[in-house]
Amino acid sequence: MCNYTEQLSIDIELEERFDAKIDEKESLLTSPYLNGFANPNIPIITEKEPKIIHTDYSWGLIPFWAKNDDFKSLNAVIETAHEKPSFRSITQNRCLIIATGFFEWHWNDEKGRSKDKYKIQSDQDEIFSFAGFHNHWVNPDTGEIKNTFTMCTTVANELMEYIHNHKKRMPVVLSKEDESKWLDPSTKIIDFAFPAYDIKLKAKKIS
Repeated sequence: MCNYTEQLSIDIELEERFDAKIDEKESLLTSPYLNGFANPNIPIITEKEPKIIHTDYSWGLIPFWAKNDDFKSLNAVIETAHEKPSFRSITQNRCLIIATGFFEWHWNDEKGRSKDKYKIQSDQDEIFSFAGFHNHWVNPDTGEIKNTFTMCTTVANELMEYIHNHKKRMPVVLSKEDESKWLDPSTKIIDFAFPAYDIKLKAKKIS
């Protein structure tokens, strides 16, 4: 699964790359290392507003039926998302999760006591996006609305099968040309699962 990303692009670069405006520039998150378990507000674009880059969605989707915000999903298995209670009612709620890189670890032994860390990027675009789902959760006690998202994952391609050798999964990285297709709710999500869908990635061992 993918839980760690990088987002180094500044506001002007993102607005030019996605032909969209950032909703709150002062809230734009940039960091060389984003930990999904900290539920950061990574910039995303939704199918409802493709010309707006949102900065108020936190990583870790809370399903509408959750009684509290302790239940969060960082990843959604794209092959079975339509079957899972957390996702089956929101597979039309598509989003682009913006990044300049992500991180995975290669296990050198069965227990993962020795690991090599890799930074992975799109081989096509310096700024790219992952496929994701988003949701609005209403706190049943306070009425507070939280905007959240999850990242779609699929079976690993050859490169990621080597790097992520203990899980053999990878995030669904989109090509620039296919971003609007992903945002189109009429497109089947399974069309973006490997091996039907794949783009070239590059990786560098950093530790």
